[in-house]
Amino acid sequence: MQGFCSFRYGLAIVLHFCNIVIMAQRVCLNLTMVAMVNRTEPPHLPNGSAVERLDDGKNPVYSWSLDIQGLILSSVFFGMVVVQLPIGYLSGIYPMKRILGFSMLLSSVLSMLIPPAAQVGAALVIVCRVLQGVAQGIVSTGQHEIWVKWAPPLERGRLTSMTLSGFVMGPFIVLLVSGFICDLLGWPMVFYIFGILGCILSLCWFLLFYDDPKDHPYMSSSEKAYITSSLPQQVSSRRQSLPIKAMFKSLPLWAIILNTFAFIWSNSLLVTYTPTFISSVLHVNIRENGLLSSLSYLFAYICGMVAGQMADFLLSRKIFSVVNVRKLFSTLGILSPVIFIMCLLYLSSSFYSTIIFLTLANSTLTFSFCGQHINALDIAPSYYGFIKAVSALIGMIGGLISSTVAGLILNQDPENAWHKIFFLMSGINVTCLTFYNIFAKGEIQDWAKETRNTRL
Repeated sequence: MQGFCSFRYGLAIVLHFCNIVIMAQRVCLNLTMVAMVNRTEPPHLPNGSAVERLDDGKNPVYSWSLDIQGLILSSVFFGMVVVQLPIGYLSGIYPMKRILGFSMLLSSVLSMLIPPAAQVGAALVIVCRVLQGVAQGIVSTGQHEIWVKWAPPLERGRLTSMTLSGFVMGPFIVLLVSGFICDLLGWPMVFYIFGILGCILSLCWFLLFYDDPKDHPYMSSSEKAYITSSLPQQVSSRRQSLPIKAMFKSLPLWAIILNTFAFIWSNSLLVTYTPTFISSVLHVNIRENGLLSSLSYLFAYICGMVAGQMADFLLSRKIFSVVNVRKLFSTLGILSPVIFIMCLLYLSSSFYSTIIFLTLANSTLTFSFCGQHINALDIAPSYYGFIKAVSALIGMIGGLISSTVAGLILNQDPENAWHKIFFLMSGINVTCLTFYNIFAKGEIQDWAKETRNTRL
């Protein structure tokens, strides 16, 4: 039962669409912000290139400074940061079906509340985004524990990349259609549409998902047997404690955490500020902005899916070891954006070269889906959910800092801002990737084996 026509791949598709909707709700504000405020350019740009926007009825306009805009855009990470450790620990103890379903529903309802909140003031928008971050953090982190029971080792790359690719397809869809929605219906409809879609999908989740493949009423007995027999390391009983001291001393674990930090720093920066970069540097309208920004996520989606197939192919044919596969795709995912960002800064001389390099910098990040993102399942399957939560927590702190710092730099030094922002990102990527390639491992660590009895 290793074909694509199976329930485990059906589960991956369901999670794929869940991630599309969650990410769409998170990212749509990045583009609608261009229509929501009277300006996104620094107020002291030379040559008078800043453009004032006026309220046309269907697109309410607010006078929010660049500092406030940066805080609103990054506020979702505050909620995500708070919930990481609790959900990471609880995901290894309690079933995820209801927790993930209700969290998805909450995020969708909050999405529909953002337009009326904006009428009240920026503070209420920030509150909505923080709460939305809590709900989305539960979904994005809690889902990793599912693959401990559902993913055979030789299919982890494909199943994981299928689900995680939803996080880049979401921005693609948002940026592709949001500009048209803003022009035709007004920016508030962007939040209403994706909120309604999320509510519908959360109901589908309750009907289609089961925590354990053994409990699925429609799955064939042969597929159940295949999944169970392929997971000899699967935990038979719930863990009693976490080996915190051993985890803290584990260099392979720190390698995963630091590389995740670099990924989320880069991804958050590029996702959040690509529309702003295109608007301020290329001076296009919001519809063209959405189309150009969406190219990055279309190619990122393709790269993520290809990475999953390549990683499992290399493992199944025993061309590379597990650790070398993880290092290869981590390097492709973390170093390639640095190369293309440098090309963007120093080699782009036209509109098209700028778009090409920006697109490649965004899209190649997803190669790391089969690198450090899945490496924790190799070295510590018993604590996979918790490790993903810890690495996501530290990474989201980086995402929060990167978005906020970028807003401050753009406000204080408009002429050299993008060079400073991208050089900082590149330095972080190279440093964290070097550490990962030195210390990463591909086998279960001693502290992660079931026989260990370490207390908190």
